[in-house]
Amino acid sequence: MKRVARLAVAGSSLWSDLLLESKVPADALDSFEAWFGVTKSEIKKVLSIAKSRGGEFSELYFQYKISNSINMEEGIIKETAETISLGVGIRVLAGEKTGYGYTNDLSFEAMKNAALTAAAIANEPGNNYIANLFVSKPNRQVADLNKSMAEIHFPDKLSLVEEANNGANKYDNRINKVRIMLGDSLEYVTIINSDGLFISDVRPQTRMIVISLAEKNGIRNSGLNSGGGRVGLDYFKKMCTPKEIGEKASEEAIILLDAKDAVAGEQPVVLGVGQSGVMIHEAVGHPLEADGNRKGTSIMSDKFGKKVAHDIVTIYEDPTIPNFRGSLNIDDEGMESKKTVLVENGKLVGYIQDKLSAKIMKMEATGNGRRQSYQFNPIPRMTNTVLAEGNSDPEEIIKSVKKGFYAKSYQGGQVEESGKFVFSVNLGYQIENGKLTYPLKNATLIGTNVQILNKVSMIGNDMGYFLGSCGKEGQSVPVTAGTPTLKIDRMTVGGRQ
Repeated sequence: MKRVARLAVAGSSLWSDLLLESKVPADALDSFEAWFGVTKSEIKKVLSIAKSRGGEFSELYFQYKISNSINMEEGIIKETAETISLGVGIRVLAGEKTGYGYTNDLSFEAMKNAALTAAAIANEPGNNYIANLFVSKPNRQVADLNKSMAEIHFPDKLSLVEEANNGANKYDNRINKVRIMLGDSLEYVTIINSDGLFISDVRPQTRMIVISLAEKNGIRNSGLNSGGGRVGLDYFKKMCTPKEIGEKASEEAIILLDAKDAVAGEQPVVLGVGQSGVMIHEAVGHPLEADGNRKGTSIMSDKFGKKVAHDIVTIYEDPTIPNFRGSLNIDDEGMESKKTVLVENGKLVGYIQDKLSAKIMKMEATGNGRRQSYQFNPIPRMTNTVLAEGNSDPEEIIKSVKKGFYAKSYQGGQVEESGKFVFSVNLGYQIENGKLTYPLKNATLIGTNVQILNKVSMIGNDMGYFLGSCGKEGQSVPVTAGTPTLKIDRMTVGGRQ
């Protein structure tokens, strides 16, 4: 077994003692000065220094994060890791320009130097005024803070991994390899800015991923399943057991052993509930992020207030859904999270905004400024992106198709700024005379987002969710995407027949 331990602690001797003892602060706000070793007087000085060269706005983003992971393969623990990080990111805004500096040393001199680095974005005498700091707390709690996985001892986590491994391996004797990854983190952030904001948040996160490989007569196929969110140990005991996660991964792998190659061509396509959310995230969500629209690089940049989809299509961002992987009490700029409608009855009515883009576009910020860590600048990002439920029964949707393709799970996809996309389907089914018949593999879905949105003709009254991690500009953040069953009248399917 390989074990990796990383520790980054600086600035406060109290922090060093606490981290080495594996103690976790109960509330990052109430004990801010003690935990981070930084006084409010020092904070105001650093904010002022950051504005000293002409910046209009300065901000400090303090972060403390504990991360753990277990990786099992073929019943053997291959690696475990524990990482503790601590630092502050300092941002300065000057017009449309952004300056950024960061340090894991929370001494005043180190923060001062990082502030001067960020301040260099401007080059004229500055207004060093800093508003009185008003301490506040988030108005909601979207995470389950009871029995956080970061506080669970290693043997108990290992038993969860073993349960998933047993569930996957015992599903069928044709399963010959199983890999399980269990990761968790507990994050404390405090955001303070020159407008007087002083707010903190506690953010747990966990995810279990199971990949099963099946083999028959030299044919190999894999299935994947995952579970998690901003949840604690109770999730794996009551909501979604590791055994179930493992069994579902193996079920898909076994089904694919008898799958046929998909037939290429334009045809009716039904996107299955849940995992098809990845298409909503990639093909619709990313083009609606504000930075691409204010720069004119997104296909949606000239379509605000216009019809971009069929009348039955409504898509929204909602980081307030309890316990979801992409949920937030506040975003990484300290703004309270809220539901934002993006497409309403086919009309584009909103973009995914952070503070900077909202200011430039003269629109309202939506609480979607996100960053991977204190080392990164916040940018507009998705949280939980959902295609709203429709009125159609899922079985009726399938019955409406005489011959077509049903997409159940995916391997990944690629979307261009023009809106063109290609998604690889891991498991699909042939639809014949209104019924799912035999499984299909080696299929791709090809199209343009606006074109496809206008060809949606039926949306189910069911709902499922896809758990993912979203990459953009070198940053990765946790997200969720939701979709009901839906029918697209005509869509290009790539295949080997």
